[in-house]
Amino acid sequence: MINDNKKNHWETVYETKQPEEVSWTQDKPVLSLDFIRLIGTPKSAKIIDIGGGDSKLVDFLIEEGYENISVLDISAKALERAKKRLGKNASKVNWIVSDITEFKPDTTYDIWHDRATFHFLTSEKDIEIYRSIAQKWVIGNLIIGTFSDNGPSKCSGLNIKQYSESTLENQFLEGFEKQKCLLTEHETPFNTIQNFIFCSFKKR
Repeated sequence: MINDNKKNHWETVYETKQPEEVSWTQDKPVLSLDFIRLIGTPKSAKIIDIGGGDSKLVDFLIEEGYENISVLDISAKALERAKKRLGKNASKVNWIVSDITEFKPDTTYDIWHDRATFHFLTSEKDIEIYRSIAQKWVIGNLIIGTFSDNGPSKCSGLNIKQYSESTLENQFLEGFEKQKCLLTEHETPFNTIQNFIFCSFKKR
């Protein structure tokens, strides 16, 4: 059962704020797309966007011809916004309303993409649950983007956990091998800068 406090928080965010009013909005998720292309995944690969909300990553994946896309988010309102934006293309996507720590996949994934969900997990218990789900259900690559140790300490009024390249790598040592990490600066819609660390990992 989805944690009501967390769910209510995110439903309220997506009910009351437009994309230009939240810090994570990107017109085009260039780095995420670059990492996915770098892996060289076939268009039939199973891709899941964890905490995808109403991100436009799914739009560009469809545009590039990927055929097996899932988007997971705790907020049903976020996914409804994405569906509305996509129009008829929404039927090409598997939409999943779930807290990531309560996610029960029914298939394996070739690419697991997560920009700015993992850093919201601040307890060791939740982090371990996340890792165990990824270890069991990812057969290809993880792409994780989190706030770096030079990034914000809060987002959307919630505490987050910052990572360096080494501390993020250490979280996934069991089962995954680091492929590439990059520090990047995200400019928010209100012209502030957030520092992220993005890493890709390959299943051992």
